[in-house]
Amino acid sequence: MKFKRVLLKLSGESLMSADETVDPGKLAAYANEIKSIADKGVEVGIVIGGGNIFRGSLGENDGIDRVQGDYMGMLATVVNGMALQWALEKTGIKAHVLSGLSVEKVTERMSRRKAIQYLEHGDVVIICGGTGNPFFTTDSAAVLRALEIKADAVLKGTRVDGVYNSDPEKNPAAAKFEHLTFDEAISKDLKIMDLTAFTLCRENNMLIIVFNFNIPGNLLKVLTGENVGTVISNH
Repeated sequence: MKFKRVLLKLSGESLMSADETVDPGKLAAYANEIKSIADKGVEVGIVIGGGNIFRGSLGENDGIDRVQGDYMGMLATVVNGMALQWALEKTGIKAHVLSGLSVEKVTERMSRRKAIQYLEHGDVVIICGGTGNPFFTTDSAAVLRALEIKADAVLKGTRVDGVYNSDPEKNPAAAKFEHLTFDEAISKDLKIMDLTAFTLCRENNMLIIVFNFNIPGNLLKVLTGENVGTVISNH
């Protein structure tokens, strides 16, 4: 395996179907992909978004105070984290939900030491609740958690097979980047992650791989070093 320990960043929106906020079939597909690498001995930390339930930025557009909206968004990630834990445990994978936001009845409080202990034991760790503070995206939270648990890379699962110079779902002529530096991604204003997340990665030499998580087997291919997605690094 190319990496021993990874932080997998997933979007909440990908869990949606036309009529369900959390589609059980998509949840099961997520769990099976994660199981495929956990069974190979890869230590897996996960940060999942909450956009299928609530997005703080959209709430602000509707007149909801930004801070209030961000906390609502963090709680949405807790719901998704609990759902993913349930799906993983149905496959036989032991999973723990840790939260940067205190929700004591349903999650454990995020602790770097505790997260690493679970990972070393072979369990999957789902870290939700964002950073526990408003004004930070789940992308920034993912990079922060990756640094805390000393992950080898951040793997960002999306609906497309990497980073393009424009939206490939809207522009058939969009060109894919095989590799980018953080400086290039920032200067080109590519909307892969927010500036805070990029800056944290650049300053701490944290590798990002952006790939299509919806293609079965892609996650395992990334871990075995196949040329899947777009690599973003300092060099």
